[in-house]
Amino acid sequence: MFEEIVGSSPALKNVLSSIVKVAPTDSTVLITGETGTGKELIARAIHKGSRRAGQAFITVNCASTPSSLIASELFGHEKGAFTGALQRRQGRFELADSGTIFLDEIGELPAETQVALLRVLQERQFERVGGSRLISTDVRIIAATNRDLAAAVAAGTFRADLFYRLNVFPIDMPPLRQRKEDIAMLVEYFVKRYAEKAGKQISKIDKNTLKLCQSYRWPGNIRELQNIVERSVILCTGDTFRIDEAWLSSQDTRRPKSSGPLTQTLHNYEKGLIEAALADSKGKVAGPNGAAVKLGIPRSTLDLKIKQLKIKKNGVQ
Repeated sequence: MFEEIVGSSPALKNVLSSIVKVAPTDSTVLITGETGTGKELIARAIHKGSRRAGQAFITVNCASTPSSLIASELFGHEKGAFTGALQRRQGRFELADSGTIFLDEIGELPAETQVALLRVLQERQFERVGGSRLISTDVRIIAATNRDLAAAVAAGTFRADLFYRLNVFPIDMPPLRQRKEDIAMLVEYFVKRYAEKAGKQISKIDKNTLKLCQSYRWPGNIRELQNIVERSVILCTGDTFRIDEAWLSSQDTRRPKSSGPLTQTLHNYEKGLIEAALADSKGKVAGPNGAAVKLGIPRSTLDLKIKQLKIKKNGVQ
């Protein structure tokens, strides 16, 4: 049940204990935690331990789907419902019937889609976009977010009734800096995985590398660790695994030189990062290759930053 969730720290053991308790039930689960902490792995473990384990596990990233299409993605649409709807299409809720649907980045749902999702939670029914027929669904909902939904409710950007419906059984995924006891085990796990993929024989891990990993704060959490290990395995030429110390120290100290008041300096730094990401994604904000994914932030946050920092969109979609 937990083969991909690696570690034995007290913080992780609390999470695993929660999974064991809630998995056999049909309760809605809300998983919170920073980006890169492994929230989808937790959702998959809950599904695997449930009576629905033999049925579909469907994932939807609410931040990577354009707000104009998210309702169609979730609930499907009828032929002619909108321009480009050339045929009837089933939504993710229909595909997940009798199974589990995982709604990642739930805090990014547009207001009108929040209403439709609330109806599914309350009545277990929905309508396709452009349709009038009620469709019943038997789906377990697991949601995840890196946002503070309680603060979003207070700010009026997330419905309070939907939040309470989702927050039946909350699980908070701790960041990697609170799981330092797990870092050595995670490094070993990823080294083995990527060495096998690369066809390399790596039998030892450098002690200084482990110390370096345990002293680093890992702002990108497990995803960052995974990427660093994969890169290091590719470059490894012997049987001993090492991480270039400069990679992590540069991540820790990468700050712009002071050129004025702190706020202006931070704004200039943010603007530079966003402009570089937009250029790299050819002006595209949303989608799997968009600037929001490259920066590791929700699409709505990036749209707001572009407006606040007065960044020229140059054809941003």
